[in-house]
Amino acid sequence: MPESLEFDFDNTERQPLHAFTERAYLDYSMYVILDRALPHVGDGLKPVQRRIIYAMSELALAAGAKFKKSARTVGDVIGKFHPHGDMACYEAMVLMAQPFSYRYPIVDGQGNWGSADEPKSFAAMRYTEARLTRYAEVLLKELGQGTVDWVPNFDGTLEEPRLLPARLPNVLLNGGTGIAVGMATDIPPHNLREVAAACIRLLDDPGATVAALCEHVLGPDYPTSGELITPPDELLKLYETGMGSVRMRAVYEVEDGNIVVTALPYQASGNRIQEQIAFQMQAKKLPMIEDLRDESDHETPVRLVLVPRSNRVEVEPLMAHLFATTDLERSYRVNLNMIGVNGRPQVKNLKMLLVEWLGYRTETVRRRLAHRLAEVERRLHVLAGLLIAFLNIDEVIHIIRHEDPPKPVLIARFGLSDVQAEAILDLKLRHLARLEEMKIRGEQADLLEEKRALELPLGSPKALNALIRKEIQEDAERHGDARRSPIVRRAEAQALAAAELVQSEPITVILSKKGWVRAAKGHDIDPTELAFRSGDEFRAAACGRSQQPAVFLDSTGRCYSVPAHVLPSARGLGEPLSGWVTPPDGASFEGVMLGPPESLWLIASDAGYGFVARLSDLYAKNKAGKVVLSVPSGARVLLPVLVTDPGADLCAVASARGRLLVFPVSELPLLQKGKGLKLIQISSAKLAAREELVAGVCSVPEGGSLVVVAGQRHLTLTTRDLAAYTGVRGTRGQTLPRGFQNVSGVGKKNGRA
Repeated sequence: MPESLEFDFDNTERQPLHAFTERAYLDYSMYVILDRALPHVGDGLKPVQRRIIYAMSELALAAGAKFKKSARTVGDVIGKFHPHGDMACYEAMVLMAQPFSYRYPIVDGQGNWGSADEPKSFAAMRYTEARLTRYAEVLLKELGQGTVDWVPNFDGTLEEPRLLPARLPNVLLNGGTGIAVGMATDIPPHNLREVAAACIRLLDDPGATVAALCEHVLGPDYPTSGELITPPDELLKLYETGMGSVRMRAVYEVEDGNIVVTALPYQASGNRIQEQIAFQMQAKKLPMIEDLRDESDHETPVRLVLVPRSNRVEVEPLMAHLFATTDLERSYRVNLNMIGVNGRPQVKNLKMLLVEWLGYRTETVRRRLAHRLAEVERRLHVLAGLLIAFLNIDEVIHIIRHEDPPKPVLIARFGLSDVQAEAILDLKLRHLARLEEMKIRGEQADLLEEKRALELPLGSPKALNALIRKEIQEDAERHGDARRSPIVRRAEAQALAAAELVQSEPITVILSKKGWVRAAKGHDIDPTELAFRSGDEFRAAACGRSQQPAVFLDSTGRCYSVPAHVLPSARGLGEPLSGWVTPPDGASFEGVMLGPPESLWLIASDAGYGFVARLSDLYAKNKAGKVVLSVPSGARVLLPVLVTDPGADLCAVASARGRLLVFPVSELPLLQKGKGLKLIQISSAKLAAREELVAGVCSVPEGGSLVVVAGQRHLTLTTRDLAAYTGVRGTRGQTLPRGFQNVSGVGKKNGRA
């Protein structure tokens, strides 16, 4: 039976549970923030990345070395510096090797390192091989030159660099993402030459603003060649605050009628985009696309081919819809959060970031120069002792042969230091030749010149800045390249409305006098030759596209909108328009308008009043329509007329009593609704008695002709002829020739009177 155990709690620390858990959570949070998730402004690396690069340099895996198995590198990293999971370490290594993930890859991989479509499809570490790229020199070149602090590894058996002596602001060049506790970072990659130019601008002008620096740093530069479509003012705000977002869009071109996508946004998967487009095609939401092919290969990594159903499909609206509904356009969050030189995380704007990195770089260069200067001075000190020995070679040999130990005697005899005496004793016999004195003096001269060159920047901030500037320029020339992500201005992508998701083709909408409507394909049809129901005949027609809404004008001045693609085919006799809209009792349909939303139409009544309206302002949202034209009592609505060019077209107004007035369309107001202005003067009494009224209005384009109809007679007036009828708007106009005292209508040349 074991004896009872007794516990002594007198020396045990006691604290409340909430205090312990709060402290433990804060410690964990700071560990994740500082040692795992956020990059450092100095070298732009997270600890695992820094340890991978350092371990590869220790394995002598420079750019010119032979490839070595990735498993060897990962083993060294987790065994010596980073005691975490091997797959997590390997994935960090893979990321630095993928040219579609890193703007300037640091690891040069051989084997299957994944693809842009499937970045996680890389082979196991036992199959792949790796070495460092030449760009890695930017991070490692000055490592052994006293530039950084060294700290013990996790078990205290080795030392590792706390930071790497980056010669360029890698934190901007390759960017980085990470999620810590309570904060995250999303730093996009940038172009090396642009960032280098901004650093040089700050060295030359420390007071430069963020806007001035943005003259050099135009925006993020991703590894892929997608277009950066974020407006410049938003990019400037992003760099001023350190937070925001950017948008990238795929690049496409038209080849032989097909739409070929040649570049995708950053981290966009071609397979995923094909699935998104195919899903819409299967759901019959993209009837304008007939086929989708992936013609990508090794030489052309991105080539997605969209085959339109016909050559009448409008490419730009279609692509705008795909940009809005698929990954052909993506948005990326930007959060310039990083660990500063002071060891604290902070969201920095562009100037803060570059100023802090330049401070880090200045200190790195100063330490490098001081380290080299100390080496030069030590060597000069040794050479001075060796020169004394060569000048007194016989006596030195005698002391070495007869004195035991010889070092104190040499120090006392020639006034040498311990280091100098040790160097003399370490000399080999072969170096006692007469020529060695000349070599020593030559080396002394070279080192003295190097010493003066080192002391100059160490003693002059201006010279130090000049040296840093020169080195940044050299590295930019050696490692820089042209921008890959062009910055362009593009309209915001808009998904097509349900009515627009139909095949876009030219159509002609025909309206009969009794209000029957139909649509014929093409614009070359003559609607007057179509068959109509008994007692019915042609009233009006308008040309446009099937994706556009047709606008109908009734005798009360109300407008109604009906999607053109839902109208019945002209192969039949049509259907009553009242099936789609509900006009007031007794109203009849007088005209139809169709075309782009921005097209202009002249709307008037036979009372002699009218105005110009934009077609989009005439769209009605409900079946009851909306009032557009105020029609005086007893007056009727005239056929609406398309205005080709409001700055050059002429408005021709003909009264039924044979008077014609011509004036510029620009004299008419652009209204959304109303009565309009007086077009031609008509007697109120005769108008009320319907004895005198406006027979028709027409917009005559520059160089066009006007046809005046009076019964079976037709009079064609050219632009030169119309000059005789030009007058002031609102006057009576000029009398037409004999035989045209009873005008029934006017129209354009080859148009319906």
